[in-house]
Amino acid sequence: MIRRPALTVERPLRPRFLSIPAAALALLIVACDGAPDDDPADSSLPERTALGTPVPDKYVPEGDEGLGASIAIVIDNSGSMKEEAEGDSRPKYVVAREALEAMLASTDSFVARQPDFPINVGIYRFASRVTPMVPVTRYDRTRLVAALDAMPEPDGGTAIGTAMDSARAGLYRAGTFRKYILVVTDGENTNGRSPRRVAQEISRRSEGAVRMYFVAFDIDAERFAFLRDVRGEVVGASNGDALRTRLDEIYRGKILSEVLDAGETRPAAADSTARDSVPPSKTPKPDTTRR
Repeated sequence: MIRRPALTVERPLRPRFLSIPAAALALLIVACDGAPDDDPADSSLPERTALGTPVPDKYVPEGDEGLGASIAIVIDNSGSMKEEAEGDSRPKYVVAREALEAMLASTDSFVARQPDFPINVGIYRFASRVTPMVPVTRYDRTRLVAALDAMPEPDGGTAIGTAMDSARAGLYRAGTFRKYILVVTDGENTNGRSPRRVAQEISRRSEGAVRMYFVAFDIDAERFAFLRDVRGEVVGASNGDALRTRLDEIYRGKILSEVLDAGETRPAAADSTARDSVPPSKTPKPDTTRR
């Protein structure tokens, strides 16, 4: 009888793990489990264009700039704006739309007093994405109100920072030295770039030429306290009446009143320096020849 050799079954090799002390393992887990960056797109490396060249440190306008003021109104159209406003049976987006329409009415009297002074106004709405409703162009109340009335029912996330950057780009196409961003929102940023970092970038790359105002509607205004570090302002509004009041204080009481001097052709940072460097004029002596 012929004996056949017995088959040998090879045992799978067991992986050998390095022995990691418990304390070192705990540190490794903590390091990997840190809080995520609220804006992964931002980086400490220099920004680059699509061609790979560095982005200029200063914003460059798309044309000549001169006398006038340009205002980009940025309104929240995210899902939370469907909720009822405090003390009101209507949703917040309807209340905000009516408050903005009332705010725009004050531009009519301004234009009537100074018809040759360029006032540009645009509207941007944002949810998960940003939609330019009216570009920043010469004030046209009929067009602006029609755009507000055509706003769709709110839905989606809240891309505040991305909306700010889109509005900023529109301002640099408008052709005026003075530039303003006015944001109305009821929530925290959930999509796109961080509003804090965008505000810092706008302040730095515009050299203070873009002023930023926030109205925190039915949300704690301190969530946007970072604006104060870049010469911006944030105010709170808990209901519709407060929203109207705050918008009027900012739009008519600050923005329009700041541009009443039709002879001004420089941004705020520049003309404040110029005023400080000019000696005060002498007070004329009273005329004592009259009796």
